[in-house]
Amino acid sequence: MNALFASDNVTSACPEVINALIDANAGIAESYGDDEWSLALKKILSEIFETDVEVFLAVSGTASNALALSALAPAYGKIYCHELSHINTDECGAPELFTGGAKLNPMRSSNGRISASELEGIIRGSGNVHVTQPSVVSITQSCETGTVYPLEEIRAISKIAHNHKMSVHMDGARFANALVSLDVSPAEMTWKSGVDVLTLGGTKNGCLAAEAIVFFKPEMVGHFPFLHKRSGQLISKMRFISSQLNAYVSDNVWIRNATHANAMAKILSEGLNAFSNIELAYPTESNEVFVHLPRDVIDYLNHTGYDINEEELDGKAVRFVTAWNTDLNDISDLLDKISQKYG
Repeated sequence: MNALFASDNVTSACPEVINALIDANAGIAESYGDDEWSLALKKILSEIFETDVEVFLAVSGTASNALALSALAPAYGKIYCHELSHINTDECGAPELFTGGAKLNPMRSSNGRISASELEGIIRGSGNVHVTQPSVVSITQSCETGTVYPLEEIRAISKIAHNHKMSVHMDGARFANALVSLDVSPAEMTWKSGVDVLTLGGTKNGCLAAEAIVFFKPEMVGHFPFLHKRSGQLISKMRFISSQLNAYVSDNVWIRNATHANAMAKILSEGLNAFSNIELAYPTESNEVFVHLPRDVIDYLNHTGYDINEEELDGKAVRFVTAWNTDLNDISDLLDKISQKYG
């Protein structure tokens, strides 16, 4: 089956990342993050985010999200998130495991985003020994529906969270795609808008297996280094993770990759929406396109070799995902195939 557009996890790593890995493979280096690449990464990310940050690396988004939440939520805590968030639907209980039992409180709102006003209305239980304690608000940028939180909404959510003495976590699996969509700086989209901890994803946008947990308030790190080690994410040859992210965020690689992915998604979205019987499920604001696709079209595309992703949103829509290396010709071929169905 043709996995084109099934996910941005199916793509290869970009040349800059591969070249950085080859360079890092020369000679010997200190282990467990004391190497030159890891030390450089902390400095680079501090410059990019315009503040001193603490950085811890992981090899998967699940590990980085669950670890970040374990630093912010006690075992008796409550984590507010959207019902479609990956921490709620796609991480096999890892947040609950890593936190030692914190409860996820999924919310429903429009276009896959938490609403600040709805959040304000459901926070309860602080100080009540019978209730899990409000601890964290987790948002995804860009969202699992391909939409993006505007800065004013992030600020509003963060203000409410902080007023209730809660922390704010951002799942940035597609962080660069959101940056491009909003045309803002990394600092503006994170700590300047009230985000306390970011899980910065690289894997979906050109890296091999590289994620970073970024603390914007060093005082919040606490015992996190022990949680990091205990989880198995303190990699001995950390240079091979750090070198990927160094290359990824240097020379505008991450922005260039995301810009291309977003542009391809826009073209695909407009092409699909042009068919009278295909309707967009959500606005296309990053590199994911969700559509209501007729059953006969799904069957037809599967029969012609595509692997149509029907697993998202409980089967309510079909997802197409573009990536840093999506070819315009592949989009044209897909649209032509659908045209042939109605030809």
